[in-house]
Amino acid sequence: MPKYVVRHGVMRNLGVFSTRGGETYARSMPVIVRTSRGLEVGEVLCEATDHVVASMTEPTGGQILREQNEEDARELRRLAEQEEREFELCRSQIAALALQMKLIDVERLYGGERVVVYYLAEERIDFRQLVKDLAKEFQTRIEMRQIGVRDEAKLLADYGDCGKPVCCNTHLSEMPPVSMRMAKLQKATLDPSKISGRCGRLKCCLRYEYDTYQELQKDLPPIGAQIITNKGRAQVLAQEILAGQVMVQMDDMRRVVIDAADVLTVLSRGGGRVKSKRQEELEPEGGGVAEAEMAAEEELAAEDWSEESPSGPDEQ
Repeated sequence: MPKYVVRHGVMRNLGVFSTRGGETYARSMPVIVRTSRGLEVGEVLCEATDHVVASMTEPTGGQILREQNEEDARELRRLAEQEEREFELCRSQIAALALQMKLIDVERLYGGERVVVYYLAEERIDFRQLVKDLAKEFQTRIEMRQIGVRDEAKLLADYGDCGKPVCCNTHLSEMPPVSMRMAKLQKATLDPSKISGRCGRLKCCLRYEYDTYQELQKDLPPIGAQIITNKGRAQVLAQEILAGQVMVQMDDMRRVVIDAADVLTVLSRGGGRVKSKRQEELEPEGGGVAEAEMAAEEELAAEDWSEESPSGPDEQ
């Protein structure tokens, strides 16, 4: 019996779903599925081969019931209008109770088994009264789910600076941490306004080529290393990772760019920035104060800007 990978829910969860009676489904086909939450709408992505399943992290599960039909389409339009009304009602209830939380989205499952309320909050919120009021109004189970700012962008953002739909709302099912170290290695601009996404955190795309940069960097001598080239002895000043080249300073103080293949021997690994003779003269005794300040600055810059989503849902 074939199984398929299906994307479902407003959070675009990925799951492996079985079929009823061995039916087959095509890519991008809209379907109605049964999950642990209830009846939901989904989209078939591909067949769940062993290779595909092995690459997934904690996929959800369930069963594909049928392909969406005209009746389902009408019901989805009705639910979309109902969700808008429920969103406004929920927002007014939050304001009436003076809760310190920001309402992000309201999701009503296709089968009506529950309504999921997504919100942002800096502190723990006592929303027991809110849940009671909403359950009375909506006549169904209420699930309160606290999310982070990256999940907010996943729900609400449309296009990124590149002109394409944001990654978190298209192909990304997980949002791994991204750090300034990744931007620095790829020599991206360090201007926060240019390397931050719609969520205000570092762009997820900074991670895409990071592993490749790390692998290519292994073939280059580190900055500060003393090397022997076919042109003589030199010291590495900078790396051009994608080009496979390094900028070096020769013994006669000339600066040239050479290929990694021209490095015959690495005498010492060195490490860190290369200071000019003038900088060495100006550096105070015992000091390295400027160096310590720079190290502290790098440590701060390398801080992971990612934000993990808060712990799981609170239900009632």
